[in-house]
Amino acid sequence: MEIKDYCNNVDLELSTWKAKLMDVLGKIEPLSTGRKEGIFEEINGLQIVLTELEDRIEKLRTECPLAWKPERASIEKRMAELSERYSDARMEFFDYEFGG
Repeated sequence: MEIKDYCNNVDLELSTWKAKLMDVLGKIEPLSTGRKEGIFEEINGLQIVLTELEDRIEKLRTECPLAWKPERASIEKRMAELSERYSDARMEFFDYEFGG
Protein backbone atom coordinates (compact mmCIF):
# COMPACT_ATOMS: atom_id res chain seq x y z
CA MET A 1 0.00 0.00 0.00
CA GLU A 2 1.29 3.42 -0.88
CA ILE A 3 2.05 5.67 2.08
CA LYS A 4 -0.24 8.44 0.81
CA ASP A 5 -3.08 5.95 0.31
CA TYR A 6 -2.61 4.68 3.83
CA CYS A 7 -2.62 8.20 5.27
CA ASN A 8 -5.72 9.12 3.28
CA ASN A 9 -7.56 5.97 4.37
CA VAL A 10 -6.67 6.46 8.03
CA ASP A 11 -7.60 10.16 7.80
CA LEU A 12 -11.02 9.18 6.47
CA GLU A 13 -11.56 6.56 9.16
CA LEU A 14 -10.40 8.84 11.98
CA SER A 15 -12.56 11.67 10.65
CA THR A 16 -15.56 9.33 10.73
CA TRP A 17 -14.80 8.44 14.35
CA LYS A 18 -14.36 12.12 15.16
CA ALA A 19 -17.84 12.84 13.76
CA LYS A 20 -19.33 10.00 15.80
CA LEU A 21 -17.71 11.26 19.00
CA MET A 22 -18.84 14.81 18.32
CA ASP A 23 -22.37 13.47 17.86
CA VAL A 24 -22.21 11.66 21.20
CA LEU A 25 -20.83 14.73 22.97
CA GLY A 26 -23.50 16.89 21.32
CA LYS A 27 -26.23 14.62 22.66
CA ILE A 28 -24.71 14.76 26.13
CA GLU A 29 -24.64 18.57 26.16
CA PRO A 30 -28.37 19.11 26.90
CA LEU A 31 -28.34 16.69 29.86
CA SER A 32 -28.83 18.15 33.30
CA THR A 33 -25.77 19.24 35.25
CA GLY A 34 -26.44 16.53 37.83
CA ARG A 35 -26.50 13.82 35.17
CA LYS A 36 -23.30 15.19 33.60
CA GLU A 37 -21.57 15.18 37.00
CA GLY A 38 -22.46 11.52 37.36
CA ILE A 39 -20.74 10.65 34.09
CA PHE A 40 -17.92 13.20 34.24
CA GLU A 41 -15.17 10.59 33.82
CA GLU A 42 -16.79 9.17 30.70
CA ILE A 43 -17.33 12.62 29.20
CA ASN A 44 -13.78 13.65 30.00
CA GLY A 45 -12.44 10.43 28.48
CA LEU A 46 -14.37 11.03 25.27
CA GLN A 47 -13.08 14.60 25.06
CA ILE A 48 -9.50 13.37 25.50
CA VAL A 49 -9.97 10.81 22.73
CA LEU A 50 -11.47 13.52 20.51
CA THR A 51 -8.42 15.74 21.05
CA GLU A 52 -6.10 12.83 20.24
CA LEU A 53 -8.07 12.11 17.07
CA GLU A 54 -7.79 15.72 15.97
CA ASP A 55 -4.03 15.64 16.57
CA ARG A 56 -3.60 12.43 14.59
CA ILE A 57 -5.76 13.69 11.73
CA GLU A 58 -3.72 16.88 11.53
CA LYS A 59 -0.47 14.89 11.55
CA LEU A 60 -1.70 12.61 8.77
CA ARG A 61 -2.78 15.59 6.67
CA THR A 62 0.41 17.60 7.13
CA GLU A 63 3.18 15.06 7.62
CA CYS A 64 2.12 11.60 6.46
CA PRO A 65 5.21 10.04 8.01
CA LEU A 66 7.45 8.12 5.65
CA ALA A 67 8.03 5.40 8.23
CA TRP A 68 4.38 4.75 9.02
CA LYS A 69 4.57 1.21 10.37
CA PRO A 70 5.20 2.28 14.01
CA GLU A 71 2.39 4.83 13.68
CA ARG A 72 0.13 2.20 12.16
CA ALA A 73 0.40 -0.12 15.17
CA SER A 74 -0.33 2.75 17.52
CA ILE A 75 -3.27 3.96 15.43
CA GLU A 76 -4.78 0.49 15.12
CA LYS A 77 -4.52 -0.08 18.87
CA ARG A 78 -6.09 3.30 19.58
CA MET A 79 -8.91 2.67 17.10
CA ALA A 80 -9.76 -0.63 18.79
CA GLU A 81 -9.93 1.18 22.13
CA LEU A 82 -12.00 3.94 20.56
CA SER A 83 -14.48 1.44 19.14
CA GLU A 84 -14.96 -0.11 22.57
CA ARG A 85 -15.29 3.26 24.33
CA TYR A 86 -17.74 4.51 21.70
CA SER A 87 -19.91 1.41 22.07
CA ASP A 88 -19.89 1.76 25.85
CA ALA A 89 -20.81 5.44 25.61
CA ARG A 90 -23.68 4.78 23.22
CA MET A 91 -25.09 2.15 25.56
CA GLU A 92 -24.62 4.34 28.64
CA PHE A 93 -25.99 7.59 27.25
CA PHE A 94 -28.43 6.71 24.51
CA ASP A 95 -30.14 3.62 25.88
CA TYR A 96 -30.69 5.30 29.23
CA GLU A 97 -31.42 8.89 28.21
CA PHE A 98 -33.03 8.50 24.82
CA GLY A 99 -34.81 5.17 25.04
CA GLY A 100 -32.34 3.64 22.49
